[in-house]
Amino acid sequence: MEVSYREEGVASAASSAAGRLVADGVPARLAAGDPTLWGEDAEAEAAVRLGWLTLPRSSRELLPVLGELAGRARAAGLTNVVLAGMGGSSLAAQVICDTADVPLTVLDTSDPGQVRRALAEGLESTVLVVSSKSGSTVETDCHLRIYERLFAEAGLAPAGRVVVVTDPGSPLERRAVAAGYDLVLAPHGVGGRYSALSAFGLVPAALAGADVERLLDDAEEVLPLLSLDSGNPGLDLGAALAGAALAGRDKLILEDQLSAITGLPDWIEQLVAESTGKQGRGILPVVAADPAGTDDELVVAIESDVGDVRVDGPLGAQFLVWEYAVAIAGTLLGIDPFDQPNVAESKENTAALLALPDLPTDAPAFADGPVEAYGPVTAKDLPGLFAELLDAVPDDGYLAITAYLDRLAAFDAPVPDGADFEQMTDAWMMADPATLRALLALRTERPVTFGWGPRFLHSTGQYHKGGPQNGVFLQITGAVTEDVAVPGRPYTLGRLQLAQALGDLGALETRGRPAVRLHLTDRAAGVARLLAAAQEA
Repeated sequence: MEVSYREEGVASAASSAAGRLVADGVPARLAAGDPTLWGEDAEAEAAVRLGWLTLPRSSRELLPVLGELAGRARAAGLTNVVLAGMGGSSLAAQVICDTADVPLTVLDTSDPGQVRRALAEGLESTVLVVSSKSGSTVETDCHLRIYERLFAEAGLAPAGRVVVVTDPGSPLERRAVAAGYDLVLAPHGVGGRYSALSAFGLVPAALAGADVERLLDDAEEVLPLLSLDSGNPGLDLGAALAGAALAGRDKLILEDQLSAITGLPDWIEQLVAESTGKQGRGILPVVAADPAGTDDELVVAIESDVGDVRVDGPLGAQFLVWEYAVAIAGTLLGIDPFDQPNVAESKENTAALLALPDLPTDAPAFADGPVEAYGPVTAKDLPGLFAELLDAVPDDGYLAITAYLDRLAAFDAPVPDGADFEQMTDAWMMADPATLRALLALRTERPVTFGWGPRFLHSTGQYHKGGPQNGVFLQITGAVTEDVAVPGRPYTLGRLQLAQALGDLGALETRGRPAVRLHLTDRAAGVARLLAAAQEA
């Protein structure tokens, strides 16, 4: 595992930051699990959140259990592995499986269309991993309820087809025991975004066929280096992140195009944003974007020379080193890297909205074809609105696009007969809401981020509300034509999804964050209109 600096300014800032950390004995203290590193206010939280430091060794106790679970699933013909989990309960597993090229369906959404896709994938061969640290995550609870009913209606016993991963003492543990589900308990002293090498990352990956023992081997190999004052990749990376941020380079551009690891920036995004975005400060991770060359950017490349910092190493080591680096950066940034004080607000807003007879609806500011605009805007059409939003981004700020839609719907786009892969990719891109990020990024030097709702609420949502007051927000929602009922709950997935969107919008507006919602009355036509408008002068 190696971290190298490729730009003189970064090297100088990192050297200064590392000197301060070493002078305070931080590397050895963190490796030893010292909870006092982040100050008196954070000590109680840190004291019960440092278990990730020993996971490369302690998680080996799971290997026999994982082998047994995977063997039984294969023997029963359960080859379709579905993971119901949000944020830290799903992102690492997805990276592990994508990198290992083993199939895993991840349900980290409340979108009815995306859930219906998963439900259509061979129920008889499905094993469902239900993953929630708190045991009360609303999306995950919905997924479990839906699958339980479908299993029962198909005459399939859920016991033997459901594997629960949760913390000891959670409501989900009690539910699993009562239902006779396979249960794997995760260590209590590990926060969700630091849980990649715990049962949350390992159980679904092992069931899908990934080599999780190799993952732990690679992490354990780097573990002894993390107590050193030199030759410590975690110190080198953490010093670079904190040193650059303190020098004003707090926009973290993540580059991984040449890496053999698939999707690592999505996991890093949650780790960095949720750990540092609080008290009006933080580091903003930007995924799938080209550098703009501005003074506040830090480009970190995974296994590539295109960047200010290069990080090389296998996936297990990457997980551990990034966790260590973010924790160590927190000591210099003056934040508690283990709490998420603003995440609960959107959840509470959602619950309050769901308790109403009907969700509140205002008149749109304007309609542009199949797109309605809501919010304090003066523009009369989408091209004007996009220009208005980009003009509102401060010199040190960013535009965040969040889409509460089916992120697989673009693959339904028609492609010409006989189309080659490039032509198919072009067709999919022009039906993908995420393409809006790239189109708007062409029109500004400021970072443009993109997040799928409600997944980002368990990730960058903390930074949006707790980070610097320099974000401008564009939210996209869509009409639901085929909804999914949630057994035992007085709402559907479609109602939950819209309530989550409105709840987060309210949290942003309460903080004075500029925010606009675009609602697609026809999803496919609406996405096409968004992308066309973004290209209009």
